[in-house]
Amino acid sequence: MTATVRPIRAVKTAAEAALADTYAAAKALLPGLPAAREQAFRRFEAQGLPHRRVEAWKYTDLRALMRDAKPLAAPPGAEAKARAKQGGAIFASVEARRLVFVDGAFVPELSDLSAEAGLSIMPMAQALASGDALVARHVGQVLDIDDPAVALNTALMGDDVVIKVAAGATVARPVMIVFAHSGERPVSVFTRSLVVVEPKAKLTLVETHEGAADDQINAVMELIVGDDAEVDHLKIAANRKGALQVATLIVSIGARAKFNDFAGATGGSVTRNQIFARLAGENAVCHFSGANLLQGHQHVDTTLVVEHVRPGCESRELYKSVLDGESRGGFQGRITVQAEAQKTDARMATHALLLSENAEADAKPELEIFADDVQCGHGATAGALDEDLLFYLKARGIPPKEAEALMVTAFVGEVVERVAHEGLRDSLLAAADGWLQARSA
Repeated sequence: MTATVRPIRAVKTAAEAALADTYAAAKALLPGLPAAREQAFRRFEAQGLPHRRVEAWKYTDLRALMRDAKPLAAPPGAEAKARAKQGGAIFASVEARRLVFVDGAFVPELSDLSAEAGLSIMPMAQALASGDALVARHVGQVLDIDDPAVALNTALMGDDVVIKVAAGATVARPVMIVFAHSGERPVSVFTRSLVVVEPKAKLTLVETHEGAADDQINAVMELIVGDDAEVDHLKIAANRKGALQVATLIVSIGARAKFNDFAGATGGSVTRNQIFARLAGENAVCHFSGANLLQGHQHVDTTLVVEHVRPGCESRELYKSVLDGESRGGFQGRITVQAEAQKTDARMATHALLLSENAEADAKPELEIFADDVQCGHGATAGALDEDLLFYLKARGIPPKEAEALMVTAFVGEVVERVAHEGLRDSLLAAADGWLQARSA
């Protein structure tokens, strides 16, 4: 008797099945790139939601965290748009060009679309529907990323923005993309943005994410930094309790370009910030940094992949987390230096400050070096507040909570000081102070 060997078929979770149903129902209505969407969803379907056995996702098991998949967000109503006027409050004192999205849909009446030489802005949904050449050439093409969250975003991407800065232009004010959510019911939102900064241009770009409780947010930004260009990018996740967000930055950096990135999180239940960066031109310089302030059962995962492919480039990575309650912070960082990338200078560090015995910090920094003339290093630390310094402050009459707050501020201040724009930097410090005051209350 010959036994019949049947192939093992992976069992879909309830969330994966719901996502398949969502795509099947929505794909005919989604704007543009049908072939790319179909290919991306088949890639996601083959992999499924990432889980802890997937090395790149070992700290964020989406298969366990996503018990279901929320329905796609509907167009926002008048009340939701009215509430969105207060979006981006953390940077209210900063004079910026605001582009407002509610439940992932562009709201032109709340956005600043005034003309500026060298700057062009178009809603992504419009660009996809019209077959915009810039979108057709770059969306999904900036870097070859094999990631299930990115694949799912490509399949279901709805709206966001396409920004182009012409060669040699300097954008006068920061461009602030405000993502607000109606909170009328739990929804899923898939946003995709494309930013192209041509050679010798300059741009400061800010993102604020303010998701409602129990929303599921998948946001991807593709960014091209041209030769000799300068770009500062800042992203803050201040979602409400219960929100789950996966935010992906995919960036290609040209020769002699300067790119600075800052990512911070203070809200939400689960936040994963993942960055895929390639220093694609000689003598490029990039700095990646971030600060997370967590409490309760919050979970933040920062996953960073930086690839040096050309000679003479410099990268710096510094991330800090303050963990209270039963919160958890994870960091995975990998720097890859290809054989042609001689004279690379790369340094990576992550530090965690544990304010509670029940908090947890995980770190996995990696170096993958194929060149022989390089300077590379990495480090990771985790620990509690220095008792000697704390005693010193209290001995001089400073109350315990205030003494702790001073030490925490000094801890995260090193990272925040890397933000070049003074107004944005001051706003971040004020937000950190507000978090500390709320914790002490």
